[in-house]
Amino acid sequence: MFTIRSLLDNPDLGLRLLVEGRAGAVDERVVWVHNTELSDPSPYLGERELVLTNGMWLEQAEAAEFVGNVVRAGAAGIVFGLREQQPRTPQAVIDACAVAELPLVEIAIGVPFTAVTRAAAGHYAAMRQTSLLGMVRRGDALTTALSRGAGATGALEVLRRDYDVPLAVVDRAGRLLAAAGAALTAEQRHTAAERLGDHPPPLEIDFGDAGVASVFLVGAIGDLDAALLCLRPLRELGDGERAALEQTARFLSLEVAKQQAVHAIELRFASELLDMILSGPARSGEVPGRLRAFGVDPDGALAVVALAFSGAEPPTLPGLAEAVMEFFLAENSPAAVAGGSGDVVAVVPWRRPDAELHELGTRLARAVDGQFPGHRAVVGIGGSVANCAGLKQPLVRSREACRVLRRRGGTPVATFAELGTHRLLLGLHDADTLRDFADVVLGPLREHDAQRGGDLVRTVQAFLEHGGQWAATAEALFVHVNTLRNRLAKVAELTGRDVARTEDRVDLYLALEAAGFYG
Repeated sequence: MFTIRSLLDNPDLGLRLLVEGRAGAVDERVVWVHNTELSDPSPYLGERELVLTNGMWLEQAEAAEFVGNVVRAGAAGIVFGLREQQPRTPQAVIDACAVAELPLVEIAIGVPFTAVTRAAAGHYAAMRQTSLLGMVRRGDALTTALSRGAGATGALEVLRRDYDVPLAVVDRAGRLLAAAGAALTAEQRHTAAERLGDHPPPLEIDFGDAGVASVFLVGAIGDLDAALLCLRPLRELGDGERAALEQTARFLSLEVAKQQAVHAIELRFASELLDMILSGPARSGEVPGRLRAFGVDPDGALAVVALAFSGAEPPTLPGLAEAVMEFFLAENSPAAVAGGSGDVVAVVPWRRPDAELHELGTRLARAVDGQFPGHRAVVGIGGSVANCAGLKQPLVRSREACRVLRRRGGTPVATFAELGTHRLLLGLHDADTLRDFADVVLGPLREHDAQRGGDLVRTVQAFLEHGGQWAATAEALFVHVNTLRNRLAKVAELTGRDVARTEDRVDLYLALEAAGFYG
């Protein structure tokens, strides 16, 4: 770094320090040198520039006035050049700099200002050369680390050989991809993920009491996918540190792209596993191989749990599936974890009594609550089966239990049987039976809607969702109450079920629920 101290240490210049200025001022960065004899050079003087002057302005201005103008411009200091007509630095200039705490350096008569300019240019040339060599060396080291499988963490360690700064890499889902010298909490990861969704993305992220982190964006598959976070504000980073962080972020794009691709494959595999289980005999032969891919023994006892957030908040948030994965990793248990818009499902080996699934669900809910402050996790337990052939029922029951728990208060963990809901009765029947029932009741309405572009099915659903209130239903459907009455009269004509009778309402409601029970 070019400083007044670096000039003082140059024996060819023969400089003499007259006023040191405020503490540490001579060791602060100097941007460049500026030669002037104006009494007020502030309009032309850049911040952190070093003023070179022979004091010819003394005929027009007082020393205190000139020094005040230099200070107002934010200059780094003054180099006063002696000449035969002025063989000593005026005491007034020395006193003014002392009062202003501005560094003052004296240069001998025989040394021209061009010598200072050449020294500054040489220093910056050497800095650029050093920086370029460092970039090349670091680039080679990053390439080697990544090609040898060191991953994102290896790339951060390469950077930390040159700069001892705390680093972390977080993606848009809130996953911690790598860290070196930094420990991010789950809340900080989620904050980072949310801020990466800003347009434009931030230069810094405020973590509150934990301080401010500088953001260096990492693009992977054609978009912003992650960020390299340096847990220091930008103002505390030098040019070399920023350049090194930007360089590392570019290299990290390769590793992040690979991790994102692997993660996408894992999520797709897990999602397909749920589809295979729900498809019944049609795809049952594919389930064992898919479970083995997640390290789960398909021939051993298995259990299914489903997790989501309760209340009106979104049932899932970015990073929820990863949090469930982390929980089972901490439990030293393999798990096939699939995340969706409504819940996160985990299929895990289970050779203990079903009663202990409650304890597992409670630990899981607490672990997730700890990672998502302000949110309340609920866990639906589907029970256990002897092997993968029987997974369909516990999968459906765990998701339905989770769905009910989301709408209810009270306990955050429950089995399907404990909830005492009509959906328990639906769960006692297989998918074909439920679909047949739904087709019998709703078939005429579906056919009418398809042929005439009507909304009878949606009308019945809205009427039941609004508790049979005519005005509220008509408002929700954006129709007149008379239109609503005509539609429901048509429903009664086609199905033989009148919404004015409780038993008919029950049939219609159960048919709608059955239609969506198995997805």
